[in-house]
Amino acid sequence: LAPWIPVVGLEIHAQISSNSKLFSGSQVQFAAPPNSLVSFFDASLPGTLPVLNRRCVEAAVMTGLALNCSINKRSLFDRKHYFYADLPAGYQITQQRVPIAVNGSLSYSLCIDNKMSQMVTKTVRIKQIQLEQDSGKSLHDDTRSQTLVDLNRAGVGLMEVVMEPDMCCGEEAAAAVRELQLILQTLGSSQAIMAEGQLRVDANVSVHHPGEPYGVRTEVKNINSIRFLAKAIDYEIQRQIEELENGGTILNETRAFDSKLGCTIPMRDKEGKQDYRFMPEPNLPPLILYDSKSLPANMNHQQVINIDWIHERLPDLPSVKREKLVEQYEILPEHSFTLLNEDGLAEFFESVVKQTQMKPKKVIGWILNDLLSYLKQHSLTVKESPVSSFLLADLLNLLEKKEISSTAAKQVLAELWKGEGKTPLEIVKEQKLELLQDQKELEQICQAVIDGQENE
Repeated sequence: LAPWIPVVGLEIHAQISSNSKLFSGSQVQFAAPPNSLVSFFDASLPGTLPVLNRRCVEAAVMTGLALNCSINKRSLFDRKHYFYADLPAGYQITQQRVPIAVNGSLSYSLCIDNKMSQMVTKTVRIKQIQLEQDSGKSLHDDTRSQTLVDLNRAGVGLMEVVMEPDMCCGEEAAAAVRELQLILQTLGSSQAIMAEGQLRVDANVSVHHPGEPYGVRTEVKNINSIRFLAKAIDYEIQRQIEELENGGTILNETRAFDSKLGCTIPMRDKEGKQDYRFMPEPNLPPLILYDSKSLPANMNHQQVINIDWIHERLPDLPSVKREKLVEQYEILPEHSFTLLNEDGLAEFFESVVKQTQMKPKKVIGWILNDLLSYLKQHSLTVKESPVSSFLLADLLNLLEKKEISSTAAKQVLAELWKGEGKTPLEIVKEQKLELLQDQKELEQICQAVIDGQENE
């Protein structure tokens, strides 16, 4: 039998980093008391009107530019109708017809056979990026057989990044989402913390034989972990293959990933296409953006958004940062990926390098093998490390000056993890660890005595 070809496309909702919501002045804050951040517009009271948040537009333009998109100077808002308890208006304001950014690309790297030394770079096409409102949140209380609604999230600004079906497995999708997450965090357009629902992924999965049209796809909704994303996609690919090989059919349905069972489960079918009744949003005019050429001379710069001005101020993206780390510190390319993938680790590494006489190639070993291993073992972030960059640099200086052995340095580091505020040298003296400097002096004295006896 011809092999099966899996096809994976992603739709990613990233919450925009903004103090207020997309169309109202309500504050945006994670884990606030239920229904404490709801304006009249968020609750859809009659007579309330949307006012577009400038910050959200700038964040979307910035993200589009970073993802090599074409920015539409004229984009439109639409109403997408569906009826959930947590959507008080009965519709969501989005950009269906003409989104703010189109036709981009995202390059990402992944390991071959889980070997960091063998990496390949791939590219996924970005179909579009659109601005839209988030819905509220429904909390199901099974004990009391009731559903509670929290509208704090209703109206929060989202960027929906729609990727073309250019991927073929969970590993590729996970690598692409991780790269996108790093880009968003670097830009500051989204904090992209998946545990807080700031980055939610829907995966469209299908399989087909070579030369045949794409198979019927299923959608796995609201995956909130990169690790679970890879597992959900790989499980769904295997499930579809087994179903088809056993003579079954694939339903066009929405499924959810059960992380405890490690499998996808049906939520609802999509055989009867839902009619969203898209229509132009009557209360919002077209969104007009400018570049340096089209910007009118007498225009108030605070009332418009200049695409070129945003482009000039884009920070170095993760791919550029990796190249600089490799070039500046002569570390391996795979090490640069690890440094950037862990939040704050690259800054920690550079801080240690500045404070120590040890070569960066040696420092990276201590950072990755000792520091990072300890942090992962104890589920700590880099910012929560009990060993600061100053203390680690101090320890590595003792080692580099050959005042202590590497074995003694490991012992000192083990004590530093306790976070008792002692310096490496204090620990060396307290533990009565042998200083190599003292040992050398002793060897020189002994040798002098031996030489003197021989002369006599």
